[in-house]
Amino acid sequence: MKLATYKDGSRDGQLVVVSRDLSTAHYATGIANRLQAVLDDWNFLSPQLQDLYDSLNQGKARHAFPFDPQQCMAPLPRAYQWADGSAYINHVELVRQARGAEVPANYYTDPLMYQGGSDDFLGPCDDVVCVSEANGIDFEAEVAVITADVKMDATPAQALDSIRLLLLANDVSLRNLIPEELGKGFGFVQSKPATAFSPVAVTPDELGEDWKGGRLHLTLQSTWNGRVVGRCDAGGEMTFHFGQLIAHLCKTRNVRAGSVIGSGTVSNRATEVKGKKVWAKGYSCIAEKRAIETIQDGKPQTDYMKFGDTIRIEMKGRDGQSMFGAIDQTIAPLKPP
Repeated sequence: MKLATYKDGSRDGQLVVVSRDLSTAHYATGIANRLQAVLDDWNFLSPQLQDLYDSLNQGKARHAFPFDPQQCMAPLPRAYQWADGSAYINHVELVRQARGAEVPANYYTDPLMYQGGSDDFLGPCDDVVCVSEANGIDFEAEVAVITADVKMDATPAQALDSIRLLLLANDVSLRNLIPEELGKGFGFVQSKPATAFSPVAVTPDELGEDWKGGRLHLTLQSTWNGRVVGRCDAGGEMTFHFGQLIAHLCKTRNVRAGSVIGSGTVSNRATEVKGKKVWAKGYSCIAEKRAIETIQDGKPQTDYMKFGDTIRIEMKGRDGQSMFGAIDQTIAPLKPP
């Protein structure tokens, strides 16, 4: 089942069911108006949505209309919680190596995670509005999940069972603000503006064998200013699977339905070609590219994003069809009041 939220002038939008090929949609009116309501009463409402989804795919839904990602908010426009992990240890290794720092031993056994703002998510085609280019604007292409209720101290296996939906994320970072914030020893606030999400969220059963072991084994593609810069495997090198990330989050507290958990920047290791390291799959954020340049050449060469730049993040299934629709955004300046 694939779900989206259409803009209707309100903060929470209108829930729609989207066909498997993302060509048509149907309002879920009469079942539920908001995705959060479905997450709160999943066992009762999701079968009804599934029936509508089946009818839509069979061409039998009477009031179907063409699906338009431009009309989408984030599938869950605001959430009770947004917690982002750093599940790909290769990304951590590269960034720390570039600044001459070792990776602490516990990074390999215990996930990194921060809690971000969840009151103002961006839709997939909304502009990324920033105050200044000097802040170091960066995209971060990620996979994310939305959960049901998860009890305190749940095991990773129990946490996996709580996953209701998967989606893609652009966890925008303002890199030049991060060092001072982290230097205070308390975490991200100003350096993490609103996060954007894919047009649709997808139930795990839609992913078939590509969803296994709490990892999504498909390629995440990042296209910056029309140029493909990353084709990263989201599954094989994910150090901590989503069950482990959720279990980390709920170690000492309950996690409630509608919580969104991110994978962190999808990252793949280099391969050896004639004795030289090559990152053939590219990168899912500019900071990683700059880290590679620093390791190889002593300094970064790639600039961060400028106003007018575009970023497209997408994942296709084995049939070549877009699985979640594309995050397709432009970097824009904050307009004066």
